[in-house]
Amino acid sequence: MRFCAIVAAGGSGERFGQPKQLIDVTGRPMVAWSFAAFEELAELDHMVIATEPAHLERMESLARAFASHLRTRVVASGPTRQGSVRNALAAVPDACDGVFVHDGARPLVRARDIRAGMAVVGPGVGAVLATPLADTIKVVPRGTRTVSRTLDRDELWAAQTPQFASTADLRAAHAAAERDGIEATDDVSLLERIGIAVVVVPATSENFKVTTPEDRKRAEVLLSSRVREGAALESR
Repeated sequence: MRFCAIVAAGGSGERFGQPKQLIDVTGRPMVAWSFAAFEELAELDHMVIATEPAHLERMESLARAFASHLRTRVVASGPTRQGSVRNALAAVPDACDGVFVHDGARPLVRARDIRAGMAVVGPGVGAVLATPLADTIKVVPRGTRTVSRTLDRDELWAAQTPQFASTADLRAAHAAAERDGIEATDDVSLLERIGIAVVVVPATSENFKVTTPEDRKRAEVLLSSRVREGAALESR
């Protein structure tokens, strides 16, 4: 399959005073770290970025700088993440029979994990990067603080992005959700509801979503370490 990357890079980033996908993290805008990971994937041809209208040109410039081999389109984001992905899906070229959706606020994704996710996708089969949960999860009914049940930790995984599917399957899933008035927090849940099998692909726990200033500091520490490791390898 030939894949197109979809990057969900909308939002105002109120906690950071600017769109968080554009804040500096270890010397480059946060979303640029994901672009650099995509640049390592020779089997990836295209990228579509959904972002705020005010940042269309900035995203185009970053894509040229950090993922120069990809043919990139930048589209306006929607009012929700799901709407943004739907807008991006409409811009995916016909040549791409596979897609994956990545959050622009996950700068620590690794190319090897993306490649592992792409490898399992086919018609009727999607995939999601995820990690097993270490904590025990309690179910507490809304409006109370009383535990109603405890979930089996051995069956629970924390979903990340990218999330992968055939282009046709993801378009069908989004169309069904729009028709039925369903708003979901991730794309594979939309695949699941129309009967698409979703395979969990184990990934590193470093691939977390930056949502707070503390997350940003953690990302900077980890990315700085990767930069040092890369420089050390190059000097050998």
